[in-house]
Amino acid sequence: MTARISFVGAGPGAADLITIRGARLLRHADVVIFAGSLVDLKLVQLYATRADIFDSAGMTLEEVIAVMIDAVASGRDVVRLHTGDPSIYGAIQEQMDALDRLGIDYQVVPGVTSAFAAAATLKQELTLPEVSQTVIITRIEGRTPVPEREQLSAIARLGATMVIYLSVGMVEKVVAQLLKGAYTSTTPAAVVCRASWEDELIIQCTLAELAEKVHEAGIDRQALIIVGDVLAARREGVRAKSMLYDSEFSHGFREVHVA
Repeated sequence: MTARISFVGAGPGAADLITIRGARLLRHADVVIFAGSLVDLKLVQLYATRADIFDSAGMTLEEVIAVMIDAVASGRDVVRLHTGDPSIYGAIQEQMDALDRLGIDYQVVPGVTSAFAAAATLKQELTLPEVSQTVIITRIEGRTPVPEREQLSAIARLGATMVIYLSVGMVEKVVAQLLKGAYTSTTPAAVVCRASWEDELIIQCTLAELAEKVHEAGIDRQALIIVGDVLAARREGVRAKSMLYDSEFSHGFREVHVA
């Protein structure tokens, strides 16, 4: 059987939030390359009990690819483990491009991204009828550039539920950019740091309070910022009932009978 490389989403942190497929691949892997700065080593040790383990935190792209090439050449299976879901800020495209050029086969296994782990922690639906039906996943510009049309101040004009990755260390800039859009100083906001980890930390406040609360908590990385009116819907008593289960709403699986 030809060795295969699997890019696997490790989930947001908790060891039991990895997919069954991802855990199975880890159990059978001969080599695991994991993002040690973000993925908990305990998760790797729990599932990959027989693999050679490489921490990519201090590795270059060329070094990562070299480990993969050596493993495939010797008939060994590789799991490249990324935090959350590898399709969101996963830095996998350049790895896949390199493997494509080499003619090496691979697969991608999705994972639970931290946006959804954070929403679960907050016990919050991110899309509510008549409040917001759009979720924007984005980041502010830092060392990694952002296209001009996707500047935070531009997409903030929509006023949708926004989940902001990789930006808590620039929280003042985030707030300033959001206030140029449809959000106001009273717009509800939340920060979830290390979502699903044992030391998970939650902040809930208004946009005006966000920067101060983040600094007070000492949060500067591994945190998501969530902004939008959905965060206040429950406490403000907003009726956000889905039509799906409404007794007067017919659909393909249930027909309303009028007496």
